[in-house]
Amino acid sequence: MPEIWLNYGMTDVVLDIKAENLDQKVEADVQALDDVILSERLDSIDLTKPLDLVVLNYTNSVRKVLSIIHDKCTQKALPKPKVFADKQIMNLVRSGLPQDGQVLAFEGMEKANPDLVFVGEMEFDGLFGFDAVCTKLLRRFGKDQMLSAYEKRQGNLPNPGQETESMQVAKSFVDSFEISAIEITASSRGISDLSIGHPSNTLSVSKTLASFTKTMEKHRTLLISTGKDASNDTLGRSLGSLWNCYRAIRDEGLAILLGECKMGVGSEAVRQFIEGRMSTERLQKPAKYVDGMEDLLYLTEIQKKIQVGMVSILPQMYLKKLNILSFDGVKETLDYVLKHQGARQKVSIVPDGARILLGPN
Repeated sequence: MPEIWLNYGMTDVVLDIKAENLDQKVEADVQALDDVILSERLDSIDLTKPLDLVVLNYTNSVRKVLSIIHDKCTQKALPKPKVFADKQIMNLVRSGLPQDGQVLAFEGMEKANPDLVFVGEMEFDGLFGFDAVCTKLLRRFGKDQMLSAYEKRQGNLPNPGQETESMQVAKSFVDSFEISAIEITASSRGISDLSIGHPSNTLSVSKTLASFTKTMEKHRTLLISTGKDASNDTLGRSLGSLWNCYRAIRDEGLAILLGECKMGVGSEAVRQFIEGRMSTERLQKPAKYVDGMEDLLYLTEIQKKIQVGMVSILPQMYLKKLNILSFDGVKETLDYVLKHQGARQKVSIVPDGARILLGPN
């Protein structure tokens, strides 16, 4: 009986599955940068000047970049950079730094200066195509422009990995700031690419991320883990892995997400829908953008063709209102599939759903 370990929050959980029920483990063939090359890339940062690093999402690749920069400062006897992060992840960021590492709460863009360097790992995004430093900043600090980005969406289904008009809104937003970015792409094997510069230019690494694509025959059932805690700490982030994989599922098939969602729903539009304050009709041409509208729109459209289930700590009532099957654990998901689809049903496993793009042959 094969043992497959899948990420679930800060830990990994095991899926015990019989060989006859395992179709395939779906992974992109991605190479990681050699540590020497990675260090050389980071030499383009002028460490002799005051440096403020802002962590936008905390992953193993972000931690590695911060560690290399700190090591370079130590080797050259230079002052360590200040590191800023949201309050929710400050302790996590601090745990990955040397004892003398300093982590401060990030207050906002109004204090932005040319020494501010935003650090983030790029992922796919249903609305923008890619979740980059510029889109993260737009979502957080350019809410008045998000309606324009939403209106420029390409239909009512997600378009991860595509060049979209919505991305132009994000690029225009960051163009008004004199800031820098360290844009990272990574897989479970390590950092695959990295770009340093203005966040409207570091988007160049999206070409590397777009290569994390795998075509395959459509499957009846996919069990999808997001691959890392930073991609499943909320429902909104977990759904991104569904957007990446749904095209590889047959009509009337089943997608099951593993996403702990320890920080809750993470989408104001989904929250309002659960509470009965948002209708799906309002999603077509809204007068005002509400955070996460696209997630609710995409989920509604995708569920017209496939069924969605989820392993999380979210209240079952929340998932029921979203028409999502709720499971208490990964074993229960397999039991459900074999009961409803037959004892010989084969299941495909996606262990890194946030960093792969699946499409049909």
